[in-house]
Amino acid sequence: MTAPPNPDLVASLSCELIVEVGADGVITWADARTRRQLGEGVATLAAAAAPGSAEKVDRLVAAARQGATTELWETVLVLEGTPVPVAFRGAPSEGGGAVLVGSLVPRDYGALVARMGDTMSELSALHRETERQQRELRQLNRDLDESGRGLKALYSELDVQADALRNASEVKSRFIANVSHELRTPINSILGLTQLLLAHTDGPLNREQERQVGFIRKSADVLAELVGDVLDLSKIEAGKSALRLAPFDVESTFGALRGMLRPLLTNDQVSLVFEAAGPDVPTLETDEGKLSQILRNLVSNALKFTERGEVRVSVRAAGEGAVTFAVADTGVGIPPRDLERVFEEFTQIDNPVQRRVKGTGLGLSVSQRLAALLGGRITAASEVGRGSVFTFTIPATHPDVATFSALSEQALVVDPARAPVLVVEDDAQTLFLYEKYLADSGFQVVPARGIDEARRVLARLRPAAVVLDVMLDGETSWGFLAELKASPETRDIPALVVTVMDREHKARALGADEFFVKPMQRDWLLKKLQSFAAGRGPVERVLVIDDDEVARYLVRRLLADTRYSVLEAADGREGVRMAREEHPDVIVLDFVLPSMTAFEVIDDLKCDPRTRAIPVIVSTSKTLEEGERERLAADTAAILSKAQLSRELAISRIREALDKAVPGSRAAAAAAAGGGRAR
Repeated sequence: MTAPPNPDLVASLSCELIVEVGADGVITWADARTRRQLGEGVATLAAAAAPGSAEKVDRLVAAARQGATTELWETVLVLEGTPVPVAFRGAPSEGGGAVLVGSLVPRDYGALVARMGDTMSELSALHRETERQQRELRQLNRDLDESGRGLKALYSELDVQADALRNASEVKSRFIANVSHELRTPINSILGLTQLLLAHTDGPLNREQERQVGFIRKSADVLAELVGDVLDLSKIEAGKSALRLAPFDVESTFGALRGMLRPLLTNDQVSLVFEAAGPDVPTLETDEGKLSQILRNLVSNALKFTERGEVRVSVRAAGEGAVTFAVADTGVGIPPRDLERVFEEFTQIDNPVQRRVKGTGLGLSVSQRLAALLGGRITAASEVGRGSVFTFTIPATHPDVATFSALSEQALVVDPARAPVLVVEDDAQTLFLYEKYLADSGFQVVPARGIDEARRVLARLRPAAVVLDVMLDGETSWGFLAELKASPETRDIPALVVTVMDREHKARALGADEFFVKPMQRDWLLKKLQSFAAGRGPVERVLVIDDDEVARYLVRRLLADTRYSVLEAADGREGVRMAREEHPDVIVLDFVLPSMTAFEVIDDLKCDPRTRAIPVIVSTSKTLEEGERERLAADTAAILSKAQLSRELAISRIREALDKAVPGSRAAAAAAAGGGRAR
């Protein structure tokens, strides 16, 4: 046998002795009773035989090994020191051994024989059951091997399917990007032209004309919103929606949203209320742009479905470093069965108000995805006829925010060998970043944590530039900027406005030389400071290469009455020829051209010594791939979005292009020599 029988089972089947011997006659297993009665030192049955019985015991073992199980063998063993007659029956076992079952010879010999027969029958049944289980186990192993091969084939097929899905996803993304580009081009043209008409650029409109142009503008806005929502959803699904994390105050965000959403209040029976944040609401450090987009979508949706009453936006501290935002309305409400469906793509609830209100059906779906990116989830509660509440909780500090060491509170000693840059910023981590950005560039950060401190710094030294966060002290910061540019002593100091909100128009109006939305980019900051130090003069001629006549017209109109004159080319070859002949100061190049690609035009310009140094601005309404952006970043001066085209943006990008055309060497040294003197 390959393994000894179960001791408990054997003990239940026999009240006497059971042993197993090997081919050499040595005992390989014995039950507890047998071990106790034979003694621990006994290795063979013959060793336990009474004098004169050893030979008989050997024959008993031999017969059992050969299968002679029909006879009842009787011999005498010494058990616990006493000779005792024992009757054995035996059966062969695997490996050439034998199993022997013995019992003390009682007076009722017939009963003994019957009991021994029953015991052997039980043992035979146990042996057959063991063999059956072994056969089943072998079959199970074969089945498992076949299943394993099947699983390998399945995994291989799943890998192929996954590759196909990835390819399909890439094709879908490219399709959406290309279609959106084709849609955005005419939409941007419509928006630009209606903007010119409504601004009465070429003369006033009568009331009916203005009404009609307004309808066109609204329709174009709906189309632009649809394209934007589709692109947002596509980016999130593709994992290409990057986070821009920076600290900001909720009240500032609410203030910007209040002004941004005011044009949506077309019903005088509905009011929009932003509750003041409580003192326990902390400064947030997350993506303010995405948070604002979520709130804009929720408020816009609430206003659409509220015919009277109010839409209320609130924020409260939620504990454990989190904040909860809520947008509540007194609108038509949502049936319970539809509460989860409202977050599905292209889903619109069927009710009379919905049929009157046009929408994309993507706003809530995009908002839910954006909330997930910020670490939260939007939930909805509603009662039909009474209104709805949309709520989401996000961490006050996004988990991905890196922690930086705080800048020392002590005033910095101005290094005479470096050009001082006054940075008006109250966030220690942001000041630390400025210090790291400018440490090895010939500029030195002089920090001011408030407007009053900035005035004191200006009273004792003249910085090469001022970097101002206008969200620092609200209107006081805007007043400081106006004051800086109005004073004869400071008006020529370059002012860079850097903030978390897009307030470029106001900044430019107050005299800001440059504007940037946080988070700050090191290369941009250095280039601006170096260009200020170099004192680059204004550009005179801008060559616009675009096959779209409307796009060329818009650029020409936007730059009208400025110091820039516009040259036009309708395709790439004509543009390269004009660049060689006219040698413009800046080239504005459309990314999608019919005869040549933008990259081919750029290569032709860079290969010709006459045009190699001319900075190129790429204008596009297409969502660029990562590889396209990387190549354009290496070969062009700036990228201009047609979807956001404005007079200020066009002039800003032209300035950036000219800054990149300025040799960067010796800029900081010039600033240090001419702009860093204390007074």
